[in-house]
Amino acid sequence: MARRPSSATALTRAYQRNVKALTKAALQGSQRLAGQLQRAGTQHLAPPPGRGDWIGGMALGPAGARGYHLYRPPDLKLQPGERLPLLVMLHGCGQTGRDFAASTRMDRLAAQHRFLVLYPEQDRLANPQGCWNWYDRRSGKADAEAATLMAAVDQVCLLYRADRDRVAVAGLSAGASMAALLATRYPVRFKAVAMHSGVAPGAAKSPVTALGAMRGQHPPALLATAVGKALGAAALFTTLPPLLVLHGDADTVVAPGNAQDSAAIWAAATGAVPGKLRELQRGQRHPMRVTDYKHAGRTCVTLCEIAQLGHAWSGGTARAPFSDPGGPDASRLVWAFAARQFAAAARA
Repeated sequence: MARRPSSATALTRAYQRNVKALTKAALQGSQRLAGQLQRAGTQHLAPPPGRGDWIGGMALGPAGARGYHLYRPPDLKLQPGERLPLLVMLHGCGQTGRDFAASTRMDRLAAQHRFLVLYPEQDRLANPQGCWNWYDRRSGKADAEAATLMAAVDQVCLLYRADRDRVAVAGLSAGASMAALLATRYPVRFKAVAMHSGVAPGAAKSPVTALGAMRGQHPPALLATAVGKALGAAALFTTLPPLLVLHGDADTVVAPGNAQDSAAIWAAATGAVPGKLRELQRGQRHPMRVTDYKHAGRTCVTLCEIAQLGHAWSGGTARAPFSDPGGPDASRLVWAFAARQFAAAARA
């Protein structure tokens, strides 16, 4: 007569069956997760849409290593000794360089007008949200990142025939504030700078003051000394590159007042005065109010305040984060502004 399994044996077998089922489920889950991560990684590394070269690189500087991608237009046939203009594009929080390239479609303009585009990448170990640490002047982290970004610019100029005399920098949100910091720390290295939805230069020196500045809470004493202390050598009235400011009046992340503050600070540092306000609108796109600040006939600042635009790249790709196709084409505005400064510098 067969013996009945003991209750202990039955429990052991049940436990083994459960462990086997759990192990199988865990393996299946890990395989699904690995597939998702692989697809995400592939998408992150894949070039943005369009023809041309998407070249990866790494720069070393005081802030450590930072990766970057360089867009090079297709079918380039450079003459001996020819070098191309370079536009540095700094992404915002929560973005990658590839995201920024896809959203702004700056590469299409680069292919059309024959210039290089550099997309530096913030390290998530340096900032979990992927923000450039533009505000952290007190600890030195901001200046270290700025120096590391300059190392990337120098590397591209050396390796890919970028013209050191025709470099411009633009950014969105935290990237805009870092662009302003770069231009004030290294004013002779840039011929133009564009801030899109960024915090005014000198409005923050730490994470706490950065949050207040984003909300438009600028301590009067801090702004009063911004020209001399935050702009440094740029306060000599002669070295700051021309500035383009783009900002939406419906921005709930970075207060729109930062746009006026940025223009005012830059104008004070260059001795520029505002001209007549003009309103522009192209087709059905959001209208914008434009003010030029000039000194001795030279445009030092152009302020573009865009109606109905939130915290997003104006005229960007539909369905992309931080991108609003309904606004004026910010990419064209940025490149046209930079190209004018390159031409003006060549005539000087």
